[in-house]
Order: sequence, then C-alpha cells, then structure tokens
Amino acid sequence: MPMTTATIRLLAGAFAVGLSLASAGASAQTAYPAQAIKFIVPYAAGGSSDTRSRQLAQKLSDSLGVPVVVDNKPGASGNIGTGQIATAKADGYTIGLGNFAPLAVNKALYTMPFDPARDLAPVALIERGPMALGVNDKSPYANPAALIEDAKRNPEKLNYASTGAGSASHLSTELFKEQAGMNATHVPYRGGAPAVNDLIAGNVDFYIELPSLFLPHATGPAPRIRMLAVAADKRVPGLPGVPTFKELGLPDMVVSNWFGVIAPAGTPPEVIKILNEHINRALQDRQYREIVESQGGEVAGGTPEQFQAFIASESARWTQLIQQKQIKVQ
Repeated sequence: MPMTTATIRLLAGAFAVGLSLASAGASAQTAYPAQAIKFIVPYAAGGSSDTRSRQLAQKLSDSLGVPVVVDNKPGASGNIGTGQIATAKADGYTIGLGNFAPLAVNKALYTMPFDPARDLAPVALIERGPMALGVNDKSPYANPAALIEDAKRNPEKLNYASTGAGSASHLSTELFKEQAGMNATHVPYRGGAPAVNDLIAGNVDFYIELPSLFLPHATGPAPRIRMLAVAADKRVPGLPGVPTFKELGLPDMVVSNWFGVIAPAGTPPEVIKILNEHINRALQDRQYREIVESQGGEVAGGTPEQFQAFIASESARWTQLIQQKQIKVQ
C-alpha cells in the first residue's frame, strides 16, 4: 500500500526526533566529568606535595562538580605513582601530580618502565617552589659568601643534607657547589623531615630545600634555622628579607622544585582542555594563592604546551648536570 505524503512527513519527523534524542543521550553519556576522578600523588601523605595536591583536588572537586580523590602511591623517588598514572586508562578519570624528579630527572638515573615524554600528557604546571639555602641558627655562616669561603679554605670540612641522590635538594646543591667553586660532602636522608631535624641539631652544615620545610623553624621568638639565600630570579614575596643567590653574585643559581598535573598519554584533547581550564581557574583563587605564596612558592598555570616545553627544558638542564657530575643512585 503506497504511503501518502502526510505519512512520509510524519515518519520523517519521528525519525528526526529519534536522532535528536539519540544524540542527546550519547552526549549525556560522554559528558566529562561524569564520575569521580582519581588523583594519584607519588609521595607519602603529609608531605608538601601531598598537602598541595589535596588543596588543589578540593578546588577541582568544587569546580568540576565531582569528587577528586587523592590516592598516595609513594616510592622509588616518585616513579611508582607516576608509573601508575602512565599506565592508567586514558579517559580523564585518573590524573595525578607530576613533578621535578619523575618527569625531568629520574630517566637519567634509573631504568624506568615508562617514558615520561611518551607515556604522559602534561595538563598544567601549577607551582614553582624556589629552593632556599638554610643553616642552623647557631651557624657561624651569616651569608653564603662566608660559607663558600670556609668550604674553599677547608675542602673536606663541610657537609650538606639532601633527600637522596637525584632529588631537587641534591641537584640544587651540586649546582651551587659548581657555581661557587667549592666542595662539601653529601649526606642523603630518606625525607625532608629527618634532614631538617639534623640541620637543627647541627649534624649537617647546610641544606638547600623548599622554604616551606624551613619556615616552621625559621620564625617566632626562638628560630632554629636561618635562610641565607633563595634560588629565584627575584625576591620571593613570602620571604622578603631573604636575598637571592643572584644578588650575592651567583646569577645562574636559579632553581625550583616544581609540580603540575599530568594524565596518561592518549587522554582526549577535549578532556585535557577541560582539566586545564579548571586548574587555571583554581590557581586564581585568592585564598589558594595566599597559601602558596606565604610558603615561598610561586603559582604557575598556563597551557599544556607550555608545561610540556618547561619539562623538556628542565630535563635537558639536569640530565647535563647528572652526566657531568657522574651522579649515581645508591
């Protein structure tokens, strides 16, 4: 039985409505984010990286409208947790913290099961933390020049703390020694807290680390740590009384321990874009910025491409130093 014109029009309309509904349903199914996001932190709970990750995760959760759940996976200088990010499903529901060591340094020190440049997608650089030179408050060194002079006069006398071979504190100090033309003995620790404790106790002569680890012991009526210099381009707002190494005659001593957000390689570009936009929005929050700056850090931000270029430049810089100094992990 042949269809009338009216019937054809009715069927066409119904088909169009069906397509529209199907399209809306597909869109609803693929909208991001539609479920909780896991945020892997490759370091132990309670440290500075964990604290900052939790602060950012809360901001992202509020902004994205889904839980952003921090999952600590410490070990192997950040390689374990970063490796889990690299091998996760690339759908935007597993992201994490990527920082100085596993993204720019560890490949020159370890045999790694993943390649940061190949297996990870940069999302956004979130913070740069200029390193600071700290000594015991009873130390005879009132400034870096006095420390350098004593180290040159007595090459075997001074020692310094770090959080292990290839860490930001270790490589910063190796650069400092090279720039200053001095020597000092490396004393590695298993973390920042025991290193700070031994600096306070006078068991090590100096320690180059993030100011946030020194600040609780460098303020108040009876400070136990004195910061002599900060490795930044200009004075840090949270440390206005601490000069830069550049001011003191070491212009190339500009070093930060930094971190950002990363995802597995292959994460859809539209998902990366959404995450980047929400991260940059979170970084503009006044309260968040005040926390970072009060601890000597610098809020970053920017595009995934800018973060990728930054990682590449940091990797080249520190790989050269590691090879030049023949630094090995123990």
